[in-house]
Amino acid sequence: MKKFGKKVHPEGLERLGILNAAEEHWNLSPAELIEEALKNGEGLLADTGALMCDTGEFTGRSPEDRFIVKDDKTAEAVWWNKINIPFDPQKFDKLFAKMISFLEGKTLYVRDAYACDHPEYRLPVRVVNTQAWHNLFSHNMFLRFSEQELAEHTLEFTVICIPEFEADPVADGTRSKNFSIINFSKKIILIGGTGYTGEIKKGIFSVLNFTLPHERQVLSMHCSANIGTEGDTAIFFGLSGTGKTTLSADPDRNLIGDDEHGWTDDSIFNFEGGCYAKVVDLTRQKEPEIWDAIQFGAILENTRFYEGTRTVDFENKTVTENTRTAYPIHFIPNALEPSRAGIPKNIFFLTADAFGVIPPISKLNKSQAMYHFISGYTAKVAGTEVGVKEPRKTFSACFGEVFLPLHPTQYAELLGEKMNKHNARVWLVNTGWTGGPYGIGSRIKLTYTRAMLKAALTGALDQVTYKKHPVFGIDVPQTCPEVPAEILNPRSTWTDPEAYDAKANELANSFVQNFSKYADFANEEILAGAPHAEVTV
Repeated sequence: MKKFGKKVHPEGLERLGILNAAEEHWNLSPAELIEEALKNGEGLLADTGALMCDTGEFTGRSPEDRFIVKDDKTAEAVWWNKINIPFDPQKFDKLFAKMISFLEGKTLYVRDAYACDHPEYRLPVRVVNTQAWHNLFSHNMFLRFSEQELAEHTLEFTVICIPEFEADPVADGTRSKNFSIINFSKKIILIGGTGYTGEIKKGIFSVLNFTLPHERQVLSMHCSANIGTEGDTAIFFGLSGTGKTTLSADPDRNLIGDDEHGWTDDSIFNFEGGCYAKVVDLTRQKEPEIWDAIQFGAILENTRFYEGTRTVDFENKTVTENTRTAYPIHFIPNALEPSRAGIPKNIFFLTADAFGVIPPISKLNKSQAMYHFISGYTAKVAGTEVGVKEPRKTFSACFGEVFLPLHPTQYAELLGEKMNKHNARVWLVNTGWTGGPYGIGSRIKLTYTRAMLKAALTGALDQVTYKKHPVFGIDVPQTCPEVPAEILNPRSTWTDPEAYDAKANELANSFVQNFSKYADFANEEILAGAPHAEVTV
């Protein structure tokens, strides 16, 4: 066996039973990994220096093929459902053994890194890959040890990612040939049959979504975060298409992180050391920070070049609309390092309401915040997702349901506790439609949304009059600097106010029906945050 790179930790792959690999490449630099990837035919260099690779058959995560081993540690704690699918411990052991055997004679890329940019909550992670560019992804997305830390850290979770290994569903207990399985007791994640790198990142996020709230009372959050010059921290929750990345990437504020964070008693901290951003239709004008970050060391996934060039055509969606880039966070000029800041003063729930009902900005009390947090509402419109022709209501608990091993009410209760303790304000921001639903109304101007966020962040909205929304009960400001007063109340922007009332009740009814699957676990305070809708069946 040949070993290359920085193998300085005393524990090697033998702890996993890997004894006969042809080569082990430990903690290679980005340049070395790019050389390996090019040599292996894994990708091509774009003219910016970024490495462009394809993920193969799977261009996104496969939630139906993600499992959690059900044992004494998880049996009573995990919220078992169609997302958290139980997996038999004995089946896991057999599949693990098959994967280890598969690695005999293979060239492996190994990386020791960690998640959580907070010294008390670090989670050391060892990633074992069969593809060099996957190891580069791990270098970019996780936090990077110093030379001394590489030698001295205590090993925790191990991720084994083998895209070439396909399961036999009948023999192995999976649903299909691809799988991602978390074993909390053995601290191992197995990924096979898929080349989509997001499975690596989200596997560890799912681990933290279990261990931090369940064991340490730290709220784990699927959100972006930034901080102003006065030390005012803000966090942004929102599903795809709501503007989370755009609105948190403020040139006048420092970026803490763009996707995953924890909230302790004294701070919030980034889980990651990088960014994994969508690049479909990317332009320098729309996203200058992301555009400039696509440089040597960055990865591009499933993009295509203009014919006869090495210049990326970001409008090309022939492979997927889920084209992405992965780069270290320090590729963003205003990124905060270490990625840790004080308690958030303002929390923004972003929704792109395609029905023109939700006000452009409103303030939520604690009950409403917990209720809307569990609801995680937005709407998909044509062009945002394959097959979507008409606006479609989308609810994802805590704005990241597919990553939640615990019941959503546990995260919501933690949010409520932290709101109480730290007097944090929660705002519901609609980046979607006004003046009517999609097809009739118009998209709320980005300049108005930015002005409303600025007013919330600076305290300008503390000095204005509010009026309760008649259906959702949320507090709507009647004036806001740099924003026309008439757009703040959505009903007044519709030509037919009665049609607005009907649509508002219809949407509220959808909220209540969606929440019914959580209601048995929700306390009275959470239930009090529901909209005032007459539920119909």
